[in-house]
Amino acid sequence: MNTPRSRPPADMRWRFCAFDALSLRELQNIFMARQQVFSLEQNCVYLDADGRDEHSHHLAAWSVQQQAPLAYARLIEPGLICAEASMGRVITTQPGRGMGLGREVVRRVIVHAAELFPAHGIRISAQSQLEDFYAESGFRVVSERYIEDGIPHTQMLLSPTVITP
Repeated sequence: MNTPRSRPPADMRWRFCAFDALSLRELQNIFMARQQVFSLEQNCVYLDADGRDEHSHHLAAWSVQQQAPLAYARLIEPGLICAEASMGRVITTQPGRGMGLGREVVRRVIVHAAELFPAHGIRISAQSQLEDFYAESGFRVVSERYIEDGIPHTQMLLSPTVITP
């Protein structure tokens, strides 16, 4: 496991909430961060505003020093994409990298999923290059590799028996 190179800002706070509880400014900054990471940094063109955000809970690490969240992920309710809950749009923005926030956002989403959807696992469509990263949190590969938005992906599953609040 990699160790963080630096510490998160002292003023950093985590916020987990339903879509309707996000402020317009928070939502705009989340969308901007997702576009920066997925569209610009990864040079991937896809429909980010996919209609699933309003059926999701959103977790973000915020710092007054940054407009965009330092880390972010969404948790989609079971039954919308698959039988399980689904975690996606997991990012760490440039100012938050090297602090262990990627692992922390995944850990926190798992905890929230256990509280909200205790009888369900979590299924993800992981970029294949991140299989080991997600495996550290207990996810296991459950599909062959496939291409999504021009990038190799793999479905991974965290069993509900692994998730504990």
